[in-house]
Amino acid sequence: MNIDLSKISAIRLAYPLFHKDVGSVPDSPLKFNIGEINVKLACELNKIWHSRLPRIDWTNVVRNTYYVCYAAEYEGIYFAVAIWSSPIAQNKFKNGSGILELRRFAISPEAPHNTASRMMKVMIKLIKKKFPKIKKLISYQDVEVHRGTIYKASGWVAVSKSRGASWTTNKRKRNKEQTLAAKIRWEYNLK
Repeated sequence: MNIDLSKISAIRLAYPLFHKDVGSVPDSPLKFNIGEINVKLACELNKIWHSRLPRIDWTNVVRNTYYVCYAAEYEGIYFAVAIWSSPIAQNKFKNGSGILELRRFAISPEAPHNTASRMMKVMIKLIKKKFPKIKKLISYQDVEVHRGTIYKASGWVAVSKSRGASWTTNKRKRNKEQTLAAKIRWEYNLK
């Protein structure tokens, strides 16, 4: 299947100076080039595709101890993005400095089936190499809109479920939440 690049936002072009008039959609996620991208681009791609949490400010990502962003690209067009950082509530975890949190994972509707599983597998390998001090990955699934299929397929373990809660307190006012849905925390041990 071909893509009309005039209908693709400029942000999705991996190589804007060298793009072709028509791109194509890969028929398999094995054809993607998966690699690091800069955080500002990752946040913009997330805004296009994320089903529930389109807003994430890049400054909220880079102020963490660790962070990295990945994208899946094919023939110069991005099809998926993931944003990782140290956990937001790192101090609430035993050995929180050895954990990396998948903050956002967003995939284009044109991406082939199993894109998420393939990208997850590659990202885990890249994270092990880039951050040898990281021992555990975590992510939170919004139970109102997702079933946890990506995590199950990738060997993650569901460890807890929490009610949705606001980050605003009497001492600190926060921006309006994008969702207050219950969440399941998934973990993946890097051994």
